[in-house]
Amino acid sequence: MKQIIVTADIHGSYNSWLTMKNLLEPLDALAIAGDLFDTKYGDFTKIDFQPESIKKELHTFNHPFYYVYGNCDTPSFFPGFDMQMEFSAFQKNIFLSHGHRSFTCSKNIDIIIQGHTHICFLKKKDGQVFMNPGSITCPRNGLSTYGVIKANCASLIELKTGNKLISVDL
Repeated sequence: MKQIIVTADIHGSYNSWLTMKNLLEPLDALAIAGDLFDTKYGDFTKIDFQPESIKKELHTFNHPFYYVYGNCDTPSFFPGFDMQMEFSAFQKNIFLSHGHRSFTCSKNIDIIIQGHTHICFLKKKDGQVFMNPGSITCPRNGLSTYGVIKANCASLIELKTGNKLISVDL
């Protein structure tokens, strides 16, 4: 694995899904911290709201994929996942959740990823990295952002410019 592209709060936007897919290179993974589909509250009258298309493409998705349900996702729409998960990459233990409820995770977690707020955040405290990739679909601070985790650092990237907003060493 070369890097993990991190996002959250796509809310069924097919254009946002395609954007995230296009950011992926052959050896990349994708982590989504919830609200990928938004089948609970999504607006089927909007042309871009296409959770079925995203679901269909995931059946042939060729990258490592880490996903947890958000408060707007209906688990029955895309079964087989959970509200939180732990996985390892780059010799780091990573915890992924949406962030809309309290969580418990192992004590040996190096990186905690959450979404829900639609506002990007990246900080290292007491040896742990805390990341919220923000949202490229409907950011609440006007910045369309996503995260990148590599072997030596974690970063937040502004989608429109490709500029690195902040980076922390792992």
